[in-house]
Amino acid sequence: MPKQSFYHFLGCIIPHRYPSIEAAAKLVFKDLGVELLDMEGATCCPAPGVFGSFDRVTWATIAARNLTIAEAGGHPITTGCNGCFASLWDTNHELKHDDELRAAVNENLAEIGREFKGTIEVWHYVDALYSLVGLEKIREKATRPLKGVRMAIHPGCHWMRPKQVKKKDDSEHPHIFKEICEASGAEYVPYKDELICCGAGGAVRTADVKTALDFTKQKFDSLLEAGGADVVVTPCPFCELQLDMGQVEIQKFFDAEYHFDILHVMELLALAFGHEPEEFGLTTHLQYMQRKNQPNWKRLGIEARA
Repeated sequence: MPKQSFYHFLGCIIPHRYPSIEAAAKLVFKDLGVELLDMEGATCCPAPGVFGSFDRVTWATIAARNLTIAEAGGHPITTGCNGCFASLWDTNHELKHDDELRAAVNENLAEIGREFKGTIEVWHYVDALYSLVGLEKIREKATRPLKGVRMAIHPGCHWMRPKQVKKKDDSEHPHIFKEICEASGAEYVPYKDELICCGAGGAVRTADVKTALDFTKQKFDSLLEAGGADVVVTPCPFCELQLDMGQVEIQKFFDAEYHFDILHVMELLALAFGHEPEEFGLTTHLQYMQRKNQPNWKRLGIEARA
Protein backbone atom coordinates (compact mmCIF):
# COMPACT_ATOMS: atom_id res chain seq x y z
CA MET A 1 0.00 0.00 0.00
CA PRO A 2 1.53 3.38 -0.99
CA LYS A 3 2.29 5.90 1.73
CA GLN A 4 -0.58 8.32 2.43
CA SER A 5 0.46 11.92 1.76
CA PHE A 6 -1.29 15.12 2.87
CA TYR A 7 -0.67 18.79 2.42
CA HIS A 8 -0.22 20.08 5.96
CA PHE A 9 -2.35 23.17 6.60
CA LEU A 10 -1.07 24.89 9.73
CA GLY A 11 -3.32 27.95 9.93
CA CYS A 12 -2.36 30.81 12.22
CA ILE A 13 -2.38 29.75 15.87
CA ILE A 14 -0.22 26.64 15.52
CA PRO A 15 2.86 28.38 14.07
CA HIS A 16 2.40 31.59 16.05
CA ARG A 17 1.33 30.30 19.48
CA TYR A 18 1.74 26.51 19.66
CA PRO A 19 4.46 25.32 17.27
CA SER A 20 4.75 22.25 19.50
CA ILE A 21 1.58 20.97 17.80
CA GLU A 22 3.24 21.08 14.37
CA ALA A 23 6.37 19.38 15.70
CA ALA A 24 4.32 16.69 17.47
CA ALA A 25 2.14 16.11 14.39
CA LYS A 26 5.20 15.56 12.21
CA LEU A 27 6.59 13.02 14.68
CA VAL A 28 3.30 11.16 15.12
CA PHE A 29 2.36 10.99 11.45
CA LYS A 30 5.87 9.89 10.51
CA ASP A 31 5.67 7.12 13.11
CA LEU A 32 2.36 6.07 11.55
CA GLY A 33 3.76 6.05 8.00
CA VAL A 34 1.92 9.18 6.85
CA GLU A 35 3.73 11.91 4.91
CA LEU A 36 3.01 15.57 5.67
CA LEU A 37 3.89 17.94 2.83
CA ASP A 38 4.61 21.64 3.31
CA MET A 39 1.83 23.74 1.81
CA GLU A 40 3.76 26.63 0.26
CA GLY A 41 1.78 29.81 -0.23
CA ALA A 42 -1.04 28.95 2.18
CA THR A 43 -2.67 31.82 4.05
CA CYS A 44 -5.22 32.20 6.86
CA CYS A 45 -8.10 29.74 6.37
CA PRO A 46 -9.86 32.36 7.03
CA ALA A 47 -11.77 32.16 10.35
CA PRO A 48 -15.27 30.80 9.63
CA GLY A 49 -17.24 32.59 12.32
CA VAL A 50 -15.84 36.04 11.57
CA PHE A 51 -15.14 36.25 7.84
CA GLY A 52 -17.95 33.90 6.85
CA SER A 53 -20.53 35.91 8.76
CA PHE A 54 -19.67 39.24 7.14
CA ASP A 55 -18.96 38.31 3.52
CA ARG A 56 -19.58 34.75 2.37
CA VAL A 57 -18.06 35.15 -1.09
CA THR A 58 -14.83 36.74 0.18
CA TRP A 59 -14.51 34.10 2.90
CA ALA A 60 -15.03 31.30 0.38
CA THR A 61 -12.61 32.89 -2.11
CA ILE A 62 -9.76 33.03 0.41
CA ALA A 63 -10.44 29.48 1.54
CA ALA A 64 -10.74 28.28 -2.07
CA ARG A 65 -7.38 29.81 -2.93
CA ASN A 66 -5.85 27.54 -0.27
CA LEU A 67 -7.73 24.58 -1.71
CA THR A 68 -6.36 25.27 -5.19
CA ILE A 69 -2.80 24.92 -3.84
CA ALA A 70 -3.61 21.35 -2.83
CA GLU A 71 -5.50 20.70 -6.05
CA ALA A 72 -2.45 21.73 -8.06
CA GLY A 73 -0.29 19.26 -6.13
CA GLY A 74 -2.83 16.46 -6.22
CA HIS A 75 -2.92 15.64 -2.51
CA PRO A 76 -5.64 16.08 0.13
CA ILE A 77 -5.28 18.54 3.01
CA THR A 78 -5.06 17.73 6.70
CA THR A 79 -5.17 20.26 9.51
CA GLY A 80 -5.03 20.18 13.29
CA CYS A 81 -7.32 23.17 13.87
CA ASN A 82 -11.10 22.93 14.19
CA GLY A 83 -11.64 26.42 12.76
CA CYS A 84 -9.32 25.86 9.80
CA PHE A 85 -11.00 22.54 9.13
CA ALA A 86 -14.42 24.22 9.19
CA SER A 87 -13.42 26.90 6.68
CA LEU A 88 -11.64 24.57 4.29
CA TRP A 89 -14.05 21.62 4.53
CA ASP A 90 -17.17 23.79 4.40
CA THR A 91 -15.90 25.81 1.44
CA ASN A 92 -14.87 22.65 -0.41
CA HIS A 93 -18.30 21.13 0.24
CA GLU A 94 -20.29 24.26 -0.61
CA LEU A 95 -18.41 25.00 -3.81
CA LYS A 96 -19.03 21.45 -5.00
CA HIS A 97 -22.78 21.84 -4.43
CA ASP A 98 -23.53 25.53 -5.00
CA ASP A 99 -23.10 26.56 -8.63
CA GLU A 100 -23.78 30.24 -7.95
CA LEU A 101 -21.21 30.50 -5.16
CA ARG A 102 -18.64 28.55 -7.18
CA ALA A 103 -19.09 30.91 -10.14
CA ALA A 104 -18.60 33.98 -7.93
CA VAL A 105 -15.54 32.49 -6.26
CA ASN A 106 -13.95 31.39 -9.52
CA GLU A 107 -14.54 34.86 -10.97
CA ASN A 108 -12.44 36.24 -8.11
CA LEU A 109 -9.82 33.52 -8.39
CA ALA A 110 -9.45 34.15 -12.13
CA GLU A 111 -7.88 37.51 -11.29
CA ILE A 112 -4.87 35.62 -9.85
CA GLY A 113 -4.88 32.83 -12.42
CA ARG A 114 -6.54 30.20 -10.24
CA GLU A 115 -9.70 28.09 -10.45
CA PHE A 116 -11.45 25.90 -7.90
CA LYS A 117 -12.05 22.46 -9.45
CA GLY A 118 -13.21 20.37 -6.50
CA THR A 119 -10.66 17.59 -6.93
CA ILE A 120 -9.34 17.11 -3.37
CA GLU A 121 -10.72 16.38 0.11
CA VAL A 122 -10.05 18.02 3.47
CA TRP A 123 -9.32 15.96 6.58
CA HIS A 124 -8.96 16.94 10.21
CA TYR A 125 -6.09 15.15 12.00
CA VAL A 126 -8.81 13.31 13.97
CA ASP A 127 -10.52 12.05 10.80
CA ALA A 128 -7.25 11.01 9.22
CA LEU A 129 -6.15 9.14 12.34
CA TYR A 130 -9.45 7.34 12.82
CA SER A 131 -10.52 6.58 9.24
CA LEU A 132 -7.23 6.24 7.35
CA VAL A 133 -4.74 5.07 10.00
CA GLY A 134 -6.96 3.23 12.45
CA LEU A 135 -7.00 2.72 16.20
CA GLU A 136 -5.13 -0.58 16.05
CA LYS A 137 -2.06 1.02 14.51
CA ILE A 138 -2.20 3.96 16.93
CA ARG A 139 -2.29 1.56 19.89
CA GLU A 140 0.58 -0.41 18.37
CA LYS A 141 2.74 2.72 18.17
CA ALA A 142 1.93 3.76 21.76
CA THR A 143 5.09 2.15 23.11
CA ARG A 144 4.95 4.28 26.26
CA PRO A 145 1.25 4.13 27.17
CA LEU A 146 0.24 6.85 29.60
CA LYS A 147 -1.04 4.52 32.29
CA GLY A 148 -2.21 6.33 35.39
CA VAL A 149 -2.79 9.63 33.60
CA ARG A 150 -6.32 10.94 34.26
CA MET A 151 -7.43 12.55 31.01
CA ALA A 152 -10.41 14.75 30.23
CA ILE A 153 -11.20 15.72 26.66
CA HIS A 154 -12.56 18.82 24.95
CA PRO A 155 -13.61 17.92 21.39
CA GLY A 156 -14.51 21.50 20.44
CA CYS A 157 -17.20 22.60 18.05
CA HIS A 158 -16.32 22.93 14.39
CA TRP A 159 -14.80 19.67 13.23
CA MET A 160 -17.97 17.61 13.65
CA ARG A 161 -20.76 20.20 13.38
CA PRO A 162 -23.19 20.38 11.67
CA LYS A 163 -23.33 16.61 11.97
CA GLN A 164 -25.98 16.22 9.25
CA VAL A 165 -23.57 17.72 6.71
CA LYS A 166 -20.12 16.71 7.91
CA LYS A 167 -21.11 13.21 9.05
CA LYS A 168 -17.84 12.88 10.97
CA ASP A 169 -19.35 11.85 14.29
CA ASP A 170 -22.51 12.31 16.34
CA SER A 171 -21.89 15.74 17.84
CA GLU A 172 -24.28 15.02 20.72
CA HIS A 173 -22.73 11.64 21.57
CA PRO A 174 -19.25 11.68 19.97
CA HIS A 175 -16.85 8.77 20.30
CA ILE A 176 -14.13 9.13 17.63
CA PHE A 177 -11.95 11.71 19.40
CA LYS A 178 -12.39 9.94 22.75
CA GLU A 179 -11.25 6.61 21.30
CA ILE A 180 -8.17 8.17 19.70
CA CYS A 181 -7.21 9.78 22.99
CA GLU A 182 -7.79 6.53 24.87
CA ALA A 183 -5.40 4.80 22.46
CA SER A 184 -2.65 6.71 24.31
CA GLY A 185 -3.30 4.53 27.35
CA ALA A 186 -4.57 7.41 29.49
CA GLU A 187 -7.70 6.99 31.61
CA TYR A 188 -10.72 8.87 30.25
CA VAL A 189 -12.58 11.06 32.75
CA PRO A 190 -16.14 12.02 31.69
CA TYR A 191 -17.59 15.31 32.94
CA LYS A 192 -20.90 17.12 32.52
CA ASP A 193 -19.79 20.06 30.34
CA GLU A 194 -17.43 18.15 28.05
CA LEU A 195 -19.29 19.24 24.90
CA ILE A 196 -19.82 22.95 25.59
CA CYS A 197 -17.73 25.55 23.75
CA CYS A 198 -14.37 26.50 25.27
CA GLY A 199 -15.61 30.10 25.14
CA ALA A 200 -13.26 31.51 22.53
CA GLY A 201 -15.12 30.80 19.28
CA GLY A 202 -17.13 33.17 17.13
CA ALA A 203 -14.88 36.09 18.12
CA VAL A 204 -16.27 36.01 21.68
CA ARG A 205 -12.75 36.00 23.11
CA THR A 206 -11.87 39.06 21.02
CA ALA A 207 -15.07 40.97 21.83
CA ASP A 208 -15.45 40.14 25.53
CA VAL A 209 -12.77 38.01 27.13
CA LYS A 210 -14.59 37.85 30.48
CA THR A 211 -17.67 36.31 28.85
CA ALA A 212 -15.42 33.84 27.03
CA LEU A 213 -13.82 32.90 30.35
CA ASP A 214 -17.25 32.24 31.88
CA PHE A 215 -17.51 29.24 29.53
CA THR A 216 -13.98 28.10 30.34
CA LYS A 217 -14.52 28.36 34.09
CA GLN A 218 -17.77 26.41 33.82
CA LYS A 219 -15.90 23.60 32.05
CA PHE A 220 -13.16 23.52 34.66
CA ASP A 221 -15.64 23.55 37.57
CA SER A 222 -17.58 20.74 35.93
CA LEU A 223 -14.37 18.76 35.59
CA LEU A 224 -13.48 19.29 39.26
CA GLU A 225 -16.95 18.05 40.20
CA ALA A 226 -16.12 14.86 38.28
CA GLY A 227 -13.00 14.33 40.36
CA GLY A 228 -10.51 16.33 38.31
CA ALA A 229 -7.94 15.27 35.74
CA ASP A 230 -4.22 15.59 35.09
CA VAL A 231 -4.59 16.74 31.50
CA VAL A 232 -7.28 18.11 29.21
CA VAL A 233 -6.87 17.09 25.56
CA THR A 234 -8.29 18.97 22.58
CA PRO A 235 -7.97 18.66 18.77
CA CYS A 236 -7.89 22.47 18.32
CA PRO A 237 -5.13 25.02 19.02
CA PHE A 238 -7.59 27.87 19.58
CA CYS A 239 -9.35 25.78 22.23
CA GLU A 240 -5.91 24.93 23.61
CA LEU A 241 -5.09 28.63 23.83
CA GLN A 242 -8.34 29.38 25.66
CA LEU A 243 -7.93 26.49 28.11
CA ASP A 244 -4.20 27.08 28.67
CA MET A 245 -3.98 30.88 28.87
CA GLY A 246 -7.50 31.04 30.25
CA GLN A 247 -6.33 29.59 33.56
CA VAL A 248 -4.10 32.61 34.12
CA GLU A 249 -6.83 35.01 32.99
CA ILE A 250 -9.47 33.35 35.19
CA GLN A 251 -7.24 33.93 38.20
CA LYS A 252 -7.16 37.63 37.30
CA PHE A 253 -10.89 38.07 36.56
CA PHE A 254 -12.45 35.60 39.02
CA ASP A 255 -9.73 35.03 41.63
CA ALA A 256 -10.04 31.29 41.02
CA GLU A 257 -7.08 28.98 40.49
CA TYR A 258 -6.85 25.85 38.31
CA HIS A 259 -3.96 23.54 37.51
CA PHE A 260 -4.83 21.58 34.37
CA ASP A 261 -2.21 20.81 31.76
CA ILE A 262 -3.67 21.31 28.29
CA LEU A 263 -2.52 19.13 25.40
CA HIS A 264 -3.37 18.92 21.74
CA VAL A 265 -4.15 15.35 20.71
CA MET A 266 -0.93 15.24 18.70
CA GLU A 267 1.09 16.21 21.78
CA LEU A 268 -0.67 13.48 23.78
CA LEU A 269 0.11 10.87 21.13
CA ALA A 270 3.71 12.04 20.78
CA LEU A 271 4.23 11.37 24.50
CA ALA A 272 2.55 7.97 24.22
CA PHE A 273 4.67 7.13 21.18
CA GLY A 274 7.80 7.60 23.31
CA HIS A 275 8.86 11.10 22.31
CA GLU A 276 10.23 13.37 25.03
CA PRO A 277 8.42 16.67 25.83
CA GLU A 278 11.53 18.66 24.91
CA GLU A 279 11.69 16.93 21.52
CA PHE A 280 8.60 18.74 20.25
CA GLY A 281 8.57 21.83 22.47
CA LEU A 282 5.90 20.94 25.01
CA THR A 283 7.91 22.91 27.53
CA THR A 284 6.77 26.15 25.84
CA HIS A 285 3.19 25.73 27.12
CA LEU A 286 2.05 28.47 29.44
CA GLN A 287 0.99 26.05 32.17
CA TYR A 288 4.43 24.44 32.05
CA MET A 289 6.17 27.80 32.37
CA GLN A 290 3.82 28.77 35.23
CA ARG A 291 4.56 25.51 37.06
CA LYS A 292 8.02 24.39 35.96
CA ASN A 293 8.72 22.30 39.02
CA GLN A 294 5.89 19.78 38.56
CA PRO A 295 3.72 19.91 35.45
CA ASN A 296 1.25 17.04 35.51
CA TRP A 297 2.21 15.61 32.14
CA LYS A 298 5.90 15.55 33.02
CA ARG A 299 5.41 13.94 36.42
CA LEU A 300 3.10 11.28 35.05
CA GLY A 301 5.15 10.82 31.90
CA ILE A 302 8.21 10.03 34.00
CA GLU A 303 6.17 7.55 36.06
CA ALA A 304 4.95 5.91 32.85
CA ARG A 305 8.55 5.44 31.67
CA ALA A 306 9.79 4.00 34.94
